[in-house]
Amino acid sequence: MPQTMLTISTRGQGLYEFTDQAQHFISQSLGDDRAAGLLTVFVRHTSCSLLIQENADPDVQRDLKSFFARLVPPASDPAMTYLIHRDEGPDDMPAHIKSALTQVSIGIPVSAGRMLLGTWQGLYLFEHRDRPHRREIVLHLGS
Repeated sequence: MPQTMLTISTRGQGLYEFTDQAQHFISQSLGDDRAAGLLTVFVRHTSCSLLIQENADPDVQRDLKSFFARLVPPASDPAMTYLIHRDEGPDDMPAHIKSALTQVSIGIPVSAGRMLLGTWQGLYLFEHRDRPHRREIVLHLGS
């Protein structure tokens, strides 16, 4: 079963689309065989997550980032004084909470060599940390 690892360099909090890289992996793995299957996407970190989200209007990404910032503010916010885990700064535990609220693994059906995403859907790494990071995402294509 084909498997690969993508590395995505982030510049801080935000959404980083990798739909094209995932599709390239599928195309390379299947070659002329256009059988149906399932792409499993898994991120190997606890302070970022994965999303399938709209990829046409950048306002969606800005609004999602703003919503999560309001939902889970930094540990330095007075509302977050109860947080104990702050080893790597005020964005550390909030990043873990945001990751817990979203997902670290996604399954996407594949047919005729293409992901069966909707017209406006894209695959995103959702970075929850302020500093740049190198994130590893495993792509696994099963039948």
